[in-house]
Amino acid sequence: MKPVKETDKSKMLKALGVVNDCPVAKKCGSCSYAGKSYFEQAAAKEKQVTKLLSPFCEVLPIHHCENPLFYRNKVHSAFKRLKNGRVICGPYESGSHRIVETDSCLIENKIATAIIRDCADIAERLRISIYDEVKGTGTLRRVLVRTADATGEVMVVLIVGSTFFQKKTAFVEELLKRHPEITTLLLNLNKRRDSMILGSDEVKKIKGKGYITDIVLGKKFRVSPDSFMQSNHDQAEILYSEAIRLADFDGTETCIDTYCGTGSTTLSFAGFVKEIIGVEIKPSAYKDALKNASVNGVKNATFILDDATLYMEKLSKTDAKIDCVILDPTRAGTTEKFIKA
Repeated sequence: MKPVKETDKSKMLKALGVVNDCPVAKKCGSCSYAGKSYFEQAAAKEKQVTKLLSPFCEVLPIHHCENPLFYRNKVHSAFKRLKNGRVICGPYESGSHRIVETDSCLIENKIATAIIRDCADIAERLRISIYDEVKGTGTLRRVLVRTADATGEVMVVLIVGSTFFQKKTAFVEELLKRHPEITTLLLNLNKRRDSMILGSDEVKKIKGKGYITDIVLGKKFRVSPDSFMQSNHDQAEILYSEAIRLADFDGTETCIDTYCGTGSTTLSFAGFVKEIIGVEIKPSAYKDALKNASVNGVKNATFILDDATLYMEKLSKTDAKIDCVILDPTRAGTTEKFIKA
C-alpha cells in the first residue's frame, strides 16, 4: 500500500473556486462558511489553526479537497408532519429542533439525500405516523444513510419510535423499488427521550448483510450503523497518508491508535510499523475492527475494548515502550488525564 498524493493542480484550482450557495444556509447554520468560495473557507480555517497551534509546532498548508461538495457519506434526518398532512425532512435549524425543509444539501451524498427525501414522500403517501419528540409517540423517527464511495454500497437504517411499525412491508417495498441501489436495509427501535440517533436496542436486518464495505488506502473496512468512519472518503486518504509521511516510521515502532473506531487509521498505519494497538470503547466498532484486521490479513494490529483514558492511565504505570500515539478523539475531545498519561 502506498499513501495517496494530493490531487493535481488543475483539479485543485477548479475546486478552490467552488461556492456553497445553499439557499437555506443561514437558517440551517450547519455550513458556517456558506456563500464563500472553497478557497476563502480553506484560507480562513488555515489562519485560525495557525493562530492556535503556531506557538507549539509548525503548521503546514492545508491539503485541499478535489470535490468540496456532496462528499458526506453519513447522512441522517428527522421528520415532521405539517398540519396539512405533508411530511417534511431536513436538518435542524441552528440551536433548535425545528426542521429546515430543503430538497437538497450541498455537502451530503446525493444518493443519501434522495433516499431520505423519498422516505418522507412514502411516509406521507402511506399516512405513516411521524414521531413527535415532545409527546414521545409516533412511528417514523429518523432515517440514517451511509454510503461507501469505493464500493458503491448503500446502507439505510429506519429508526422508529414504536415497537409496531404499521405498513412496514408497504414502506419497505416502495423504498426498495425506488432505490434498488440500497444494499442493506435495517430497522432500529429508539424510545430514548434524548438526541441520540440510534436506540440501544438491536438493529434488525430487513435486507442485506447488515453492514457496508468501503476501501481506504487499499484496505477493506466493514462499516456498521454506529461505527465511526471519516465522513469524507477522499480527504481521509490524504489525512492518513500525510500522518504516515510526517511520522517518518522506520518499521521498528510500537504505536497506539486511541479512539480507533473500526480501525481505519490503525490498519492504514500497520504496514509501516512493527506493532500497533487500537483502543475503542464502542463494542460494535471494536468488533468491526477485529473483522477488518482479519479480512485485510493484518497480523501486527491488536485491538483493545476499553476507554482510551483508562487504558492510557493503566499503560503509563507499566514499563511499556510506546513510540507513537495516534490521537483522533470524538467530537467532545480527549481528557486532561489522557494527555498526562
